[in-house]
Amino acid sequence: MNVLSLFDGMSCGQIALDRMGIKPNKYYASEIDKYSIQIAKKNYPDTEHLGDVTDWRDWDIDWSSINLVMGGSPCQGFSFAGKQLAFDDPRSKLFFVFVDILSHIKQKNPNVKFLLENVRMKKEHMDVISDFMNVQPLRINSNLVSAQNRDRYYWTNIKTLMMPVDKGIMLKDIVHEAVDDLNYLDDVKIITPNFNVNPSKKGMNGVVRSVNNPKSTALTTNKGEGQKISVNLAEYIVPFDKTLKILDKEVERGKVGYFKNDSQGARVYYIHGKSVTLCGSDGGGAVKMGQYLFGCITPEIVKKNMNGQRFSDGRKFYTLTQGFHHGVLIEGYIRKLTPIECERLQTVPDNYTDGVSNSQRYKMLGNGWTVDVITHILEGARMELTMLMAA
Repeated sequence: MNVLSLFDGMSCGQIALDRMGIKPNKYYASEIDKYSIQIAKKNYPDTEHLGDVTDWRDWDIDWSSINLVMGGSPCQGFSFAGKQLAFDDPRSKLFFVFVDILSHIKQKNPNVKFLLENVRMKKEHMDVISDFMNVQPLRINSNLVSAQNRDRYYWTNIKTLMMPVDKGIMLKDIVHEAVDDLNYLDDVKIITPNFNVNPSKKGMNGVVRSVNNPKSTALTTNKGEGQKISVNLAEYIVPFDKTLKILDKEVERGKVGYFKNDSQGARVYYIHGKSVTLCGSDGGGAVKMGQYLFGCITPEIVKKNMNGQRFSDGRKFYTLTQGFHHGVLIEGYIRKLTPIECERLQTVPDNYTDGVSNSQRYKMLGNGWTVDVITHILEGARMELTMLMAA
């Protein structure tokens, strides 16, 4: 079988096929971002990159041999988080390039399968896309298969009969620290996170160390049975300052408070829920993904009276109260998510994006797909894809 991936990015579609045990004869990829191409080639050296999607008429490929077309055309013009310029946005117009290419292939191979992904948008814009694709979209939130809230539409002629099963994964399940070790202070139950190796939860060389241990800032994460990955969490910790405002009431699920102003990059969330959606282009990535509170936070109502916030060295603070309904924080800290944790939010293998700067890793992960959602959709065509592979 032969696959054409448009707006391929770091090749999440190829990870999904790999996860299904399907290796295409040819995997053609159209991408212009040099860092995404670098990561795709690192992980899948046989990828045949074709260049800019707008030059598709010049591509020297056998169009009749294409069995599957995938793509997530740029979404910034459609997104509720953006200016919603829709089809007036030059990036959104690339959707019509996808349509032209798919129509061209259908003339050669009417049985070609396709998958198009995009963001939540106004119904009028969604209806235009549906009319061109001649199918109604599936709406799937990545939070069913990962610890990330990522609500997306998928237009496909692959028959997917049901939603993915909810795996119940929360942010605390994919972070580097182990947060399930309960400790007690007087009559108050608290959670003091330990540095750990996730997801094995066996610790570094079998040892689990407390977050209060200053030697515990370097983690070693096992990547299966292969290479060990060193993670230094100190660089991701956000210093506290007096602008931190703790919310008395939860106005958004999981939101604890914010620094200075209530903007996405300044918001603080707790780790017992889902992460916010990872963003990609236009100042996304680490800038817009928010920050997360560790050392937290018992989900029970705590009766012990503890007053105010007490700051120590600027990296930790000791108590959170103000009627804070989640509980009491003791010896906590706030930090950004690491690239590996963002890979886990997208169900991408640990360190898949290693080899470029962290800012580029965050960007391509924000622009990427949640791989397990794509795998679930493609499973609907497994029999046909497997027959094509065997032919």
